[in-house]
Amino acid sequence: MSENTTQSVKTQNLVFTRVFDAPVERVWKAWSDSEQVMRWWGPTGFTSPLAKMDFREGGTSLVCMRAPQEFGGQDMYNTWTYSKIVPMQRIEYIVHFADKDGHVVEPAALGLPADMPREVRHLVTFKALGSGKTELTVTEYDWTAGHMMEMSRIGMEQCLDKMAESLK
Repeated sequence: MSENTTQSVKTQNLVFTRVFDAPVERVWKAWSDSEQVMRWWGPTGFTSPLAKMDFREGGTSLVCMRAPQEFGGQDMYNTWTYSKIVPMQRIEYIVHFADKDGHVVEPAALGLPADMPREVRHLVTFKALGSGKTELTVTEYDWTAGHMMEMSRIGMEQCLDKMAESLK
């Protein structure tokens, strides 16, 4: 009896929930405004020299994170293609790796390991809690357990830490 390995691959979602000491309008802008995204996109030590936001349903934003010199200083580009935007409530989008012009690039072509998915579906929800606080939940769907999933988990946690600082 043989098992089809492609059907036995188990995936899981990464879910991050944070409460920010900022009203929902400011947290929303952190996800939708180029200048704001560039303040927090990328893990600790990384910068974001570019965020071309085409923030509308059907739009595609191009964001760049630049590694610090001790990690090679290279630029890594992603596109965020929006499928649903409900103002001040939710953003649904698909992340792909891309070149500097926004053309989708296969992760393997960038030297990334086989467990890096070609695309990752995201859902970001915003909940006003009153007293100028906002609960943000980010869900990254269908990761295969492995090194790249763990790197994404660490990276998003660090991005959200940077976002909290940028909202002070």
